[in-house]
Amino acid sequence: MPKGPFLPTEFTPTRFSTAADKAEFGNHLLRFIESEWAQTLFTKDFYQRLSMCFGNIAHCVRGSFYETWFTSNQDRLRFIEKTLKWPCWGDPEYTFSDVERAIQQEVRKRNYLARFQLRVAESERASEMETLRRLEAKYRGPASRTDDSGTMSADVAESEPTPPVIERTPVQASLF
Repeated sequence: MPKGPFLPTEFTPTRFSTAADKAEFGNHLLRFIESEWAQTLFTKDFYQRLSMCFGNIAHCVRGSFYETWFTSNQDRLRFIEKTLKWPCWGDPEYTFSDVERAIQQEVRKRNYLARFQLRVAESERASEMETLRRLEAKYRGPASRTDDSGTMSADVAESEPTPPVIERTPVQASLF
């Protein structure tokens, strides 16, 4: 019984990898994503295969690969975007291109891109709201003067002192 949506019958074996190896890699990647990128699932074997798929060949150190792609929601979003944009080059008899295409389809089906876009937007909003509260506390007084949408409540707006109106008498002078 497979531990994911991919079956060995869907893939072409290569000289060095069986169709079952390809299915296991695809299923493992999906489990890794679903586990919220658990470092315990980022095994040496999984890293070695992932570093050769989706154009990741430039990464050669497991720890820095993990730090580059999986430690923040923005990094994870970049990984999902890169995975979906990869053109899956090569013949399935020599590469994992058939698995890459199947993974792309499953990632789209599971809507990972929209999920991580939402997470990034939520974390950016939370960060910006914290900055707003900090700046309001520094420059306007208590942060409770605004609601979560950033608008000032009516009772606070009414209690705001209005600056005095200074009447100025126009002065006309000749430049000649």
